[in-house]
Amino acid sequence: MIAIVRTRTLRALRTDLAAADSAAETARVLAEQHRRDAETATDSAIRAETALEELRAAHARSIADGARAEGELKALRAQALLDTEDRAALRMLLRQARKTTTAQQRVFVLLKRSQFHSVHTTREDAEKAAEREGAHPDGWLTHGAPGTNVPASEVLWRIQPVPLKGNS
Repeated sequence: MIAIVRTRTLRALRTDLAAADSAAETARVLAEQHRRDAETATDSAIRAETALEELRAAHARSIADGARAEGELKALRAQALLDTEDRAALRMLLRQARKTTTAQQRVFVLLKRSQFHSVHTTREDAEKAAEREGAHPDGWLTHGAPGTNVPASEVLWRIQPVPLKGNS
């Protein structure tokens, strides 16, 4: 079958075909651009989620570090207060010992695991005070005697003679 088409109609069809081809090419270019934009957006979203997870983990670590530091600070403040109280008590006891006995040449400091416990005018008073706190009555050693080379921090109760000011 032979179809007869007028020249004007043929030209109009060819013009429409060219316009349709041009529109199709423009649509393909736009589709490709939209696909690339979608890939970029997806990649950006993945990077943002990863960064957010890292920031949340860093935030959690910071909170834990801050809580730990706060706990340490509280403990250090409490220890500093105790040290200050110990020093004040020691000064008061030394003043009291100096006032009560002018002939007294030294006092005896009772230490528990190398930490200040109390001050006494005689060694016997210091031993009695330690025994009241649970020290064994026969557990006293003379420092420097044979077989007594134990570090001071490992000795539960220790009596340290301290010369008073102006005396040797």
